[in-house]
Amino acid sequence: MADEEKKEITQMSCADFSEFKEALKVLRLLDDKIMYKLNTSVPTESFAGEINGEAKCRELYTELLDGFKSRENAIKRCIHEVSNNIKSIKEQREANPDDFDLSKRLRSEQTKLRLMHSELSVEEVLKPGSLKKFNDKCWKSFKPPK
Repeated sequence: MADEEKKEITQMSCADFSEFKEALKVLRLLDDKIMYKLNTSVPTESFAGEINGEAKCRELYTELLDGFKSRENAIKRCIHEVSNNIKSIKEQREANPDDFDLSKRLRSEQTKLRLMHSELSVEEVLKPGSLKKFNDKCWKSFKPPK
């Protein structure tokens, strides 16, 4: 994983959903450009002797898995953070049931939490798609472990 992506994960803001979504977009670039990456790194049969296809595919596979894990951890971290915020707001609201601002913040945090959970579902769709493209291109050179 590139240093800029690692930096993006550690700096991912959970407070602002727009920033959270933008950070995920950056982290998903490899998945978005998987075919380009495969076409530029995996040798065609005419270049198979000049480029180590197994090493390139192994490297790309590791990069994919690292990206999957990093994104999932970042999303779960934010879900945990927002869940704690919701719990705190609920406790505050119990003490001040007439506080309109607390109710408004609670609804906002609950919406953010639902949207973050939906990003986990997006990951469940992205992973198999990226892995299928990877396997379609690298199956001759590299067999990922089961």
